Amino acid sequence: MKEPNDVFSSLLEPAVLPGAVSRPSGLRPARGIGTVGAKMPPMIPFNRPHFVGREFEYIREAAKLGQLAGNGQFTRRCQGALQELLGAQRVLLTHSCTAALEMAALLLDLAPGDEIIMPSFTFVSTANAFVLRGATPVFVDVRADTLNIDERLIEAAITPLTKAIVVVHYAGVPCEMDEVLRVARRHGLVVIEDAAQALLSTYRGRPAGSLGDIAAFSFHETKNVQCGEGGALVLNDQRWSERAEMLWEKGTNRTRFLQGHVDKYTWVDVGSSFLPGELTAAFLWAQLESAREITDQRLRLWDEYARAFGEAGAVVELPVVPADCTHNAHLFRIMLPAHVPRGDVLADLNRRGVNAVFHYVPLHSSPAGRRFGRVEGSMQVTDDCSARLVRLPLWVGMGDDTPRTVVHEFALALSAAV
Repeated sequence: MKEPNDVFSSLLEPAVLPGAVSRPSGLRPARGIGTVGAKMPPMIPFNRPHFVGREFEYIREAAKLGQLAGNGQFTRRCQGALQELLGAQRVLLTHSCTAALEMAALLLDLAPGDEIIMPSFTFVSTANAFVLRGATPVFVDVRADTLNIDERLIEAAITPLTKAIVVVHYAGVPCEMDEVLRVARRHGLVVIEDAAQALLSTYRGRPAGSLGDIAAFSFHETKNVQCGEGGALVLNDQRWSERAEMLWEKGTNRTRFLQGHVDKYTWVDVGSSFLPGELTAAFLWAQLESAREITDQRLRLWDEYARAFGEAGAVVELPVVPADCTHNAHLFRIMLPAHVPRGDVLADLNRRGVNAVFHYVPLHSSPAGRRFGRVEGSMQVTDDCSARLVRLPLWVGMGDDTPRTVVHEFALALSAAV
């Protein structure tokens, strides 16, 4: 039987993922892959969760401290670090970004029929959190360059029922927040940042997640900084803090009790169990300590993709990062020419050993989107980008030369599909 330390150590060793074939970094598959009858699983996974090496040390420390249920020492460390990074009034760790968005929706005291403006090109949680409160998502189109909400279209979508604008910083590239905030302030609306993908990105020198009234981050295993499943609610206005703590603690004033403000705690509001366990927070703390190093490594890989595509001369649209923004290399996406069948390119890439994928099915065209939401204006850009977008593998540890291998295989797959 292995000692506990041996078990933890073995989990940190690089592993061959199910459906992946180990090979020396940068070695290209032999030509002929993709011929009829040939079967070869992905050699370069789309994502592989990164370990910094201290996760299990902190998990053991949390276990020794004897508090496993959350809101302990590691939860407070994570919240404090994020609060300092963002300059936020309050940060509350949650068990997912979905949970953080659901808390944001609760804070708004929405009534059935209230409207929330948002992009359709996003994950379902962006809309679901508000639909659960009886609100109606109002979908507007995105910009063709960043695939973020088109700030020029927001004002036309506002009605007397509008309560908030939700922006999504797609791929870690911040939205045009100054204009979004100007529109929101003119109409007395709350601005919520879905910053799930945007930790350590900035807009005009300010961190993503610090720009609106409320923000939500994700620490899902697909994100740059991860703990398997996790998130954070960010409050940039003090008026939300006390109630948010009650929602977070199942609708009780337990936080005020622990702070010595009341002599007992009781049920005072609606709420739920939004806290992550302390072992999850301990894992996340290790990742947050190395967040900038992780981001730097991802940026090097992202830049290598950009250089390789530039040298290859492939006829695709590359990501755009506005001059007043910095991004965190959350993902590298390209847009295929309109006449190229994306399904054929993805299938060929996977046969060649590259696990490339598409992204969101627009919410406005989904069954639930049609049932619970409505569209304001044309969704031409959303529909177009959803049909042509391809995401390429990008994860810490994939090898500095891997982007060039991927671009080489992509060029062959694209040539074969044209």
